[in-house]
Amino acid sequence: MIVHYDSPFTDDERRERLFRGEVFIYSPNRHTLALIEHARAMIEAAFGERDPELAQYDMEVADFAALLGKMKPAFIHHPRSKEILSALLHELGADTAKTYFDVPKMRSSTSDDYLTTGIAHAFPPHRDCWYAGPFSQINYWTPIYPLTPDNGMAFYPQYFDRAIENNSSVYNYYRWNKSRATAHLDLDGSSRIAPEATGSVADAVQVRYVVPPGGLIVFAGAQLHQSLPNGSGRTRFSIDFRTVHFDDVADGRGVPNVDTASEGTALRDFLCAEGYDRLPEEMIAPYDSGHIEDGVLVYEGSTEKA
Repeated sequence: MIVHYDSPFTDDERRERLFRGEVFIYSPNRHTLALIEHARAMIEAAFGERDPELAQYDMEVADFAALLGKMKPAFIHHPRSKEILSALLHELGADTAKTYFDVPKMRSSTSDDYLTTGIAHAFPPHRDCWYAGPFSQINYWTPIYPLTPDNGMAFYPQYFDRAIENNSSVYNYYRWNKSRATAHLDLDGSSRIAPEATGSVADAVQVRYVVPPGGLIVFAGAQLHQSLPNGSGRTRFSIDFRTVHFDDVADGRGVPNVDTASEGTALRDFLCAEGYDRLPEEMIAPYDSGHIEDGVLVYEGSTEKA
């Protein structure tokens, strides 16, 4: 795997390299730090006098999940979150008139299996395209509080262009959207079956990047990656968001499909970094698949639910 640190490449060059499996790391900048400050303010207001990274030891699991179920959507749909994202993409050289982003997600990974499902799902090895993410999708990820080597993410670069057994055929994006409003109630993981690798990665080379709060890991959504089992003794909070470029969607550019069988597409979720318009429906239609009955094409969300 080729890794670029604070690379001067243009956005077009960066996307081309990301589609080849390369990874980009960026140091914190004024916009990523603003995003971190915004997220921390919301987290610390929600947890009150408790230390957010240690609150799991003072709270019942259901109460912790309920708190996340209100706080995370409030961050996702806060106007400030979108404003910072647009400025950040411009800072990184993206054409904001042609770059579309999905709203930034706040994630949490509790320690020692305290809560690993539903609103705090611990993602096993997966590709985002198994979740109906487009093959032109680029992911951006940053921790909110300092990482340790065992509470971040792991990558399996040898599987970037190599198939691995998985259960993505069970996943329909529109049915998943319908279940999102009650994710915080799924405390045992029984009501939402998520895509994951069913083939073993035990013998695969695992790569971990430990970046500071506001540092960015940028990678193609088709990279095989996972949330590490958290044994740090602290809850990890992070932010991720995804982008697609208008021209890539229009021209069918991206990463080849090596093993994805999910249904639907997440393209309708993406908003233009200038004006927040969605992609034209006629551009999305060629990427659509699967049944949409008894499902929701676009989950609008709520500040009350996850």
